[in-house]
Amino acid sequence: MTKRDGLIMTRYRCEYERWLQNADEESVRLLKEIENDDREIEYRFSKNLSFGTAGLRGVMMPGLYAMNAYTVGAATAGLARYIRELGAEERGVLIGCDSRLHSREYAERAACVMVENGVKVYLFDELRPTPMVSYGVRELNCIAGINITASHNPKEYNGYKVYYEDGAQISPAQAQIIASYIDRTDVFSVSAYPYEKALKEGKIVLLGRDFDEKYLARVMEEQVDREAVKRAKDLKIVYTPFHGAGYRLVPEVLRRIGVGQLYVVPEQEAPDGNFPTVRSPNPENPEGFACGIALAKRIGADLVIATDPDCDRVGVTAKNAAGEFETVSGNCMGALLLDYIMRAHKENGTTPPDPYAVKTIVTTDLALEVCRRYGVKLYEVLTGFKYIGEVMTGCQRKGKGSFILGYEESYGYLNGTYARDKDGVVASMLIAEMAAYYASRSMTLIDAREELMKTFGFFAEKTVSVQFSGVDAAEKMKKVMEKIRRDPPETIGGVRVRRVGDYLDGHFTCKVTGNRKKTGLPLSDVLSFTLFDRCKVLVRPSGTEPKVKIYFLCRGKDAAQAQRKIAACEEDMRKYIR
Repeated sequence: MTKRDGLIMTRYRCEYERWLQNADEESVRLLKEIENDDREIEYRFSKNLSFGTAGLRGVMMPGLYAMNAYTVGAATAGLARYIRELGAEERGVLIGCDSRLHSREYAERAACVMVENGVKVYLFDELRPTPMVSYGVRELNCIAGINITASHNPKEYNGYKVYYEDGAQISPAQAQIIASYIDRTDVFSVSAYPYEKALKEGKIVLLGRDFDEKYLARVMEEQVDREAVKRAKDLKIVYTPFHGAGYRLVPEVLRRIGVGQLYVVPEQEAPDGNFPTVRSPNPENPEGFACGIALAKRIGADLVIATDPDCDRVGVTAKNAAGEFETVSGNCMGALLLDYIMRAHKENGTTPPDPYAVKTIVTTDLALEVCRRYGVKLYEVLTGFKYIGEVMTGCQRKGKGSFILGYEESYGYLNGTYARDKDGVVASMLIAEMAAYYASRSMTLIDAREELMKTFGFFAEKTVSVQFSGVDAAEKMKKVMEKIRRDPPETIGGVRVRRVGDYLDGHFTCKVTGNRKKTGLPLSDVLSFTLFDRCKVLVRPSGTEPKVKIYFLCRGKDAAQAQRKIAACEEDMRKYIR
């Protein structure tokens, strides 16, 4: 505490006053609007926005615990110091951004801070899909990449995502080092090179349409059956970018593989960080498809494909036998793609040697059944595509296996080794190809889903989020996880727990024998409960938002039973956490 005019001021109040003295005119104006709101001042100024393996993510507003030009500058200065210590300034950093408000401003700010620190910069000339940063880092042999995006979060948010030289997100150890540099950086001491001068001197190199062509050529190499779309001439597809970065490249790749009847939702085509037609620009939310479904019904389309603002996630709703549209979950779409890729390879005689796939621990076990049928090795990893990327890099270094598909339940998919992050462009292409494959057999994707379940069993999944708020949100989440560890449930949904997995201590424990077995994965704050009927429940705090996520992975003799198990497990877990 300190004193001012005879009043005792807390540290966060001191920091608030410092911002009033040093910030730009618009930030000061906004900060004065909260001068009588002590809780809000504490929320914004009591600590820094956390920098982790997902980089930064927060609400755009003035303050330390927020996304703004000052926190972006400090993050970049910390990352630049890490790069200088590696002696890799000349290899450079690739920077991209999505359609969110201030994304371009933050991207240019990061570029200028990097140049000021002696680091070469490649900068996309306009918004691009997130996976292009992952691809570009590898293609240009950069030491790192930065993408300004908050993925599918509401419009108030933005973020700062960091990639390393392999194209995957930075590791926890790297994030910890960079975070320590950021914490020691005064946000008002960060210097930036003049943007126009950096361009003129070649210290910032702009990447344009020529680079897009390299990326698109690489994506199109991942077609499984190049004739599939040509055989389904009547296939009609509606696409929406949700006002985001997929607006140009997704339609382009679909047209190039032969989709002749492609319709882009006009109300959602133009990039707009206000996302005016959706409550949340998240393809996991069915309500966002309203405009797309209305267009699909008007023109008689077979499916609607949607990508989120940074075009790394893909959602699909498809027509059923009754002519109505049904959502295909991320879990189910991943299993459908896995089955289709191997089925098409087998039919065409193109099955690669030693195929393998990768999924996260919170993703459906239906993938395991599909892999068993086709002789595909399946790796399971922690939540986050960086872990999928680690498996890919490890296999490539050893010269082992052929990568078939990596995916997670939250609508992220990758086919091909050109990147190390989920890619909405390649996923949209493969989904269109798969839809064409089934259309030529007089089947919809919903028909294919039903066939998949009849072949491998009836699986159902659901994710529930328990939200937390306030400056102590992280502490509340920690206490919830500690409570579950201390007193784990004996039964869930009326079924006894057979095995408990604690990924923080790195072991599975059998509840029958007491035997313990290592998870074989990095330590992480995740708990899993496997029931005697082979259903699973997993609990983990979100790494990017103030919420604890509960994943229900159930199976049954039919779809109705699987859904009943989901409902029973959810009811028990909600009571348990309360």
